[in-house]
Amino acid sequence: MTKRERYRKVLEWFEENAESSETELHYETNFQLLIAVILSAQCTDKRVNLITPPLFKDFPTPEVMAETTPEVIFEYIKSCSYPNNKSKSLVGMAKKLVNDFNGTVPSDIDSLLTIPGVGRKTANVILAVAYDKPAMPVDTHVFRVSNRIGLTNNSKSPLETEKELVKYIPENLLSKAHHWLILHGRYICIARKPKCHECGLKDWCKYYKLNPLSNSN
Repeated sequence: MTKRERYRKVLEWFEENAESSETELHYETNFQLLIAVILSAQCTDKRVNLITPPLFKDFPTPEVMAETTPEVIFEYIKSCSYPNNKSKSLVGMAKKLVNDFNGTVPSDIDSLLTIPGVGRKTANVILAVAYDKPAMPVDTHVFRVSNRIGLTNNSKSPLETEKELVKYIPENLLSKAHHWLILHGRYICIARKPKCHECGLKDWCKYYKLNPLSNSN
């Protein structure tokens, strides 16, 4: 099977069987989405969704958040991973939006990458989710699943994975494919013991071809 054939089969399966192609983070505005994505680094979406309602209520705009301190924000997000760093990033992010972008979340990757707390993955999430642009955010799930299935050739970094996925996935499917791979990694192709017996991608998966007996239960 060629790589292009594998991509075609995998994408066809997702199009026919995936129940959702949307983020599981709760938000109403692009500013809220940016907050949630920053908080989601090495933290579950479920935890982020528990944290954000009071944060969104008390800091509804970048202008309001820019006037507070990391110490205040810390009290809202202290049950999240790395609350010290993230509280500083959120205040820095808000100040950057107010000072440089008129309080608006920018829609291009170069501008997004200048914002505190925003790396390439976060920037691509904003492009894909907030602005419906063709982008492929690579988190731990996308990185793991892409390598296991054989969509990438044992790529060593998220950027390598992103470039290869963007090369082979049609532009109109990129943002959907991002969510398909995340949810597949979150619920089926889990890190320690993938649920291969429940997976509809077995016929095209390199990992399963190498481990058919150990994953047959």
